[in-house]
Amino acid sequence: MDTDRKRIRIAIDGPSGAGKSTIAKAVAEKLAIDYIDTGAMYRAIGYKMLTEGIDVSEEKKIKEMLTRTTIDFSGGNIILDGTVINDRIRTPEVSKMASSSSALPEVRSKLVALQRKIASGKSVIMDGRDIGTNVITDAECKFFMTASKEERAERRYKELAEKGVQTSYAQVLEDIKKRDENDSTRRLNPLAMADDAVLLDTTGMKVDDVVNAILEEVRRKWPY
Repeated sequence: MDTDRKRIRIAIDGPSGAGKSTIAKAVAEKLAIDYIDTGAMYRAIGYKMLTEGIDVSEEKKIKEMLTRTTIDFSGGNIILDGTVINDRIRTPEVSKMASSSSALPEVRSKLVALQRKIASGKSVIMDGRDIGTNVITDAECKFFMTASKEERAERRYKELAEKGVQTSYAQVLEDIKKRDENDSTRRLNPLAMADDAVLLDTTGMKVDDVVNAILEEVRRKWPY
């Protein structure tokens, strides 16, 4: 599809629970381009560390684990070492491990290299914490999506409840606050808004309204 039109790379950054994945998937469908769920890639690493009993402090074990780790996307699924792990990586425990492990240089190096390779040859939309500030700094369109902590916690709580995960709104809100702190203060590529990004506060907004706001901005740079 990219042979007849200019390539477009769209970067969406923002804190946990801002709705980045939901919006990115919808935009990808509207534009007929590939959605790359970078957060799921970090969750996959966190999930693998948990299942293998590897702590974030065990540098040698992490490096060895990364050498035998493959991550791919196909048909809307995330595939870790040949196994679809979609729902397994959407738990609070995996979220915490993903946040901790994402600060490790060896983890970020492997995944960022893979993300850049994917974005180098086709039109994509990626969401994460440092897509516009580090992964694809020359992306044609950049957005920073956020919402109030309370609304983000409510969204995440409902999402977990629908999947049968037992937790409380208070616990999810506390996890959101801790993850915001971890993501914003980590030494390596902390969560930040790129200078040339468009700020989108989605508090109180419907999904369609956010999607249309992004499409309007994209349309200015990429007629489709």
